[in-house]
Amino acid sequence: MSSLQRRRGVPAKIFRTVERIDGRGNKVLVADMEHPIEVRCALIPQRSSKAEVPGQQQINITRMIVDAELPDVTLWSRVDCLGRHWDVVTPPAYHHGTRKTRHWSIDIRERP
Repeated sequence: MSSLQRRRGVPAKIFRTVERIDGRGNKVLVADMEHPIEVRCALIPQRSSKAEVPGQQQINITRMIVDAELPDVTLWSRVDCLGRHWDVVTPPAYHHGTRKTRHWSIDIRERP
């Protein structure tokens, strides 16, 4: 059971973080693009700025609220939501409460 805001929210795919071995034999953290976790989430716009001068970059940051049962989501994870690709920009924050209200909040930034 989840809050009404998350139950009727926006569908999203979260690509959790996994450890892989790179070409040099080092352990690296990457987003697992082959096995997404499909969730419903609430989105709260945080801040944005448009690129008005050539060379500037548009910034669009949104807070994503998802159910508490979400394993292995870190700064290396990625999100597909609203037809766009997003990066996780802050470590996910766990908010404990009743079964209906406990959740993770994750700040995500739209990829340029």
